[in-house]
Amino acid sequence: MEHILINCSPRETRVAIVVDSVLQDLFIERACARGLVGNVYLGKVVRVLPGMQSAFVDVGLERTAFLHVADIFEAHGEGDKPKPIENVLHEGQSVMVQVAKDPIGTKGARLTTTISLAGRKLVYLPRDPHIGVSQRIEDEAQREALRAMLTAMRPESEKGGYIIRTSAEEGATEEEFRDDMAYLGRLWEEIRSKAGVSAAPTLLYQDLSLAQRVLRDMVHKETECVVVDGEAEFEALEHFAERFVPVAKGRLELYRGDRPLFETHGIDDEIERALGRRVDLKSGGYLVFDQTEAMTTIDVNTGGYVGKRDFSDTIFKTNLEAAQTIARQLRLRNLGGIIIVDFIDMSREEHREAVLAELRRAVSTDRTRMTVSNFTELGLVAMTRKRTRESLAHVLCEPCPICGGRGEVKTARTVCYDILREILRLSRQYKDAKEFRIQASQSVIDMLLEDESPALELLQASIEKPVLLEVEPSYTQEVWDVILA
Repeated sequence: MEHILINCSPRETRVAIVVDSVLQDLFIERACARGLVGNVYLGKVVRVLPGMQSAFVDVGLERTAFLHVADIFEAHGEGDKPKPIENVLHEGQSVMVQVAKDPIGTKGARLTTTISLAGRKLVYLPRDPHIGVSQRIEDEAQREALRAMLTAMRPESEKGGYIIRTSAEEGATEEEFRDDMAYLGRLWEEIRSKAGVSAAPTLLYQDLSLAQRVLRDMVHKETECVVVDGEAEFEALEHFAERFVPVAKGRLELYRGDRPLFETHGIDDEIERALGRRVDLKSGGYLVFDQTEAMTTIDVNTGGYVGKRDFSDTIFKTNLEAAQTIARQLRLRNLGGIIIVDFIDMSREEHREAVLAELRRAVSTDRTRMTVSNFTELGLVAMTRKRTRESLAHVLCEPCPICGGRGEVKTARTVCYDILREILRLSRQYKDAKEFRIQASQSVIDMLLEDESPALELLQASIEKPVLLEVEPSYTQEVWDVILA
């Protein structure tokens, strides 16, 4: 059974999805960095780039947001090819936009003018008359039945369209559809009214909080309970559930225990493990995750697992377990973009097919869209996972101030040689200098006094100037200064 745990604090909300006592999903939202996806703004076009068929739009964020012509609804006429962006937008123009992707790294938010507002069972498209069905509803007969029911219900005066959400697969009723249509219609009118009296840039609509989205989107028949550890948040969620998600109200529980909610379920320990490079497998094997700007690589290793039969069987079982763990770790770490998995080489084709099938099965429950390729000639599996928000590591961590995010620092010997080369360079540039003083960390000074003392003596003889050494306790191993006197 599934349990949803909601941990509330004044500036942060954390949500854990636990299935059969195993953490499967983790979501974190902070008040200072709340996600922007779904927000609707009245923005001002600050620059149009015909060469890129894109525009930069000021919506009031730290960085200007990015709008491509393919995401401009008004640019799409009867043909397949959109109109040139310079014929649709101009600098200084006000435009209603919605955030499709949060700012990531140095990139600004990605925008669209195709507004979509999500309800419990429906997504409303006020500018698009299309009626669609979520791709996750695979039964063709059910898809057609849902589409026909909604089409018959839509008023003739309604110019907008709808997408039927996956949650409707469990048996949506006409009453639920009507409730959603009425709520979303009121919401759109509020947004339009605010846009009519506001000056760009301004926020017209902010998406629901993390806890509210969890109630709206993630509570289903397999959800046994939703446990909340904050009394004020519990009451707010009860009120929200009563209005919009009646099915969730009976599952809400207020946690009153003395120990922290996440601690009692081991969630904090799981978060710590999800921040590490290495993930141990029950079989004795392990995974190594390396996240870079371009992609994430995952290396599978047998470790101490030797198996009871032959070595190929050991490799096969390790890779099978790795496939299941990788799918779970991708969700916990919220890794997106290109992902390369280096499974242990398998000589038998049936083993490779079974591992690939297990990986596809394991990622099929992921709420984020994924694609999984076949094995390449090098034995690698490439995957893509839609990136809509920062990874767990980017939310909770920052680059190490000592190594600058490299994960390693120069050795004391390497730093010594850097310093000696710099003194040689300075001695040629400043011939009137009487002496040079090195300020560095204890480990570097010790290296110069001990192992590298012959090099230091040779340098002093070469430049015919004394070189003094001084320990600077606040300096890390890579930080140093050379002072001329």
